Amino acid sequence: MIPSLVADVGNRRIKWGRCPRGAVIETVSLPPDDHLSWDQQYLIWGLSSRQTWAVSGVHPERLERLVGWLKRRAGQVMTLASWQQLPLNLAVDFPSQVGMDRLLNAVAAKHRVQREVPIIIIDAGSAVTVDWVDETGAFRGGAILPGFALMAQALHTYTALLPQVGVPPPVNPALPGTNTKAAIEAGIFWAVAGGIRALIRQFFLLRSTGRHPEVFLTGGDAHLLATVLETTISLWPEMTLEGIRLAAEALP
Repeated sequence: MIPSLVADVGNRRIKWGRCPRGAVIETVSLPPDDHLSWDQQYLIWGLSSRQTWAVSGVHPERLERLVGWLKRRAGQVMTLASWQQLPLNLAVDFPSQVGMDRLLNAVAAKHRVQREVPIIIIDAGSAVTVDWVDETGAFRGGAILPGFALMAQALHTYTALLPQVGVPPPVNPALPGTNTKAAIEAGIFWAVAGGIRALIRQFFLLRSTGRHPEVFLTGGDAHLLATVLETTISLWPEMTLEGIRLAAEALP
């Protein structure tokens, strides 16, 4: 199937992408439960029942709702819900338990690199994932840590006096924080950035050759981290959507 549109259902947002010429060329981020905003975007893009969609996501209930909404409007809707649908070799303990967003990112990265070099994929959203694709193109798993919003919420929920701070935090917040709000903002920013930095260094040690890994960064909070990761990275906002497109096209 060659989709003309793709959709990624996340924990905070739903992203649509147009791919009329074999690449995701335009994207939009929409509320996950607001059908009126979906109707409006459908009209803005001038969509019709002739279009074909490929969709995936990490929130099953919202994914089901979007698929039902699309089936009343689109010509064909394909749902990518299993690792077995993907053109990807998985070298992990339980393939069915790996988030589809992580695997779709690997599909996109492997297609772009097309060389025998390792790949590190950072996806900074509600949770932050840092994953490893080895020199053979196999997805070997990675690490998962809380994102900015989850850290901020946990500090507020599980303490008596710490306030709820806005997220995302300031980019590269000043240290030391001279008030509680500033200290929390600095703490959650550098916890995420520092965790990613440390994981990148650990993954560098996994190289079976001296080849430098390709490092990709995506996700809703990626722009906040792009300048502080101390290595050459490729910022790729459309990465998951591109993985959906490629996976759909690879199916018979």
